[in-house]
Amino acid sequence: QVQLVESGGGLVQPGGSLRLSCAASGSIFSIYAMGWYRQAPGKQRELVAFITSGGSTNYADSVEGRFTISRDNAKNTVYLQMNSLKTEDTAVYYCNGDVRLYSGSSSRYWGQGTQVTVSS
Repeated sequence: QVQLVESGGGLVQPGGSLRLSCAASGSIFSIYAMGWYRQAPGKQRELVAFITSGGSTNYADSVEGRFTISRDNAKNTVYLQMNSLKTEDTAVYYCNGDVRLYSGSSSRYWGQGTQVTVSS
């Protein structure tokens, strides 16, 4: 089995910064892409950013230039550095990973989510 555990969420004032982390563990052979999604109350879950094992990245227009995604392949961990936070960034943030197991099977796994609240 595979587990993804997020950390680093919390309450921050507008203009502030937070750094989210997501560590994957289990019978992991490799992880291709890892990403961050978010879901605000009453809205659909949306992609924030993703990064491939080779380091290629993609960002939602709404966070481009403010958020930075990175990963440590040796630790199976993905990070999201969030700067210049806005109230509209308030949401539950979820990480995911496209994981290949030692058994040879592949699947997408999700974390449980971490709350980010941007408010004065």
